Amino acid sequence: MESMLHSVRIKRLLTGTLLVYALLVSTHLGEFWPFSIYPMFSRGGHDWSRAIVRDMKGSAGAIRWEPSSIDTLPGEAFALDDQGINQNDIANFVAKSAQWSPRRVAAMRKVFGPALDSRQLLLYRADGRLEEDKSITVTFTPFIFMTSDSTYFNPSLDISFESESNP
Repeated sequence: MESMLHSVRIKRLLTGTLLVYALLVSTHLGEFWPFSIYPMFSRGGHDWSRAIVRDMKGSAGAIRWEPSSIDTLPGEAFALDDQGINQNDIANFVAKSAQWSPRRVAAMRKVFGPALDSRQLLLYRADGRLEEDKSITVTFTPFIFMTSDSTYFNPSLDISFESESNP
């Protein structure tokens, strides 16, 4: 009898754990720690999207919004770690934000904080994919250009903007 009660408890515990996990994963776009940080558990071999940031201050000419390769990226690399910025935060903003509002733009600018006072930053979405021949192709698409007082989105991207109204 005691082993039967123990078996029921284990089944309830396992069911509860799986239910909590399913709820957490469904509300976080399929990512839930610890599995989201290990490629073998999170979308290994599938298309992926990350973000990189380039400092455009001093770069000649207007911003070109066309996708490019790593070899032709303008500007200088902007080290996010040196600024205390988590690369995953920027990647999530770029990859998972189809709708932008003034609040979301302000949040993105706040992430960069004082770095925007003296720089012009161009955020790229890096889209990678595994080809049939097992090679990897990465395309860098300009996403957002930020200066000390302005934010510009790539006009050719399908990004929708929502207005915020005060209730």
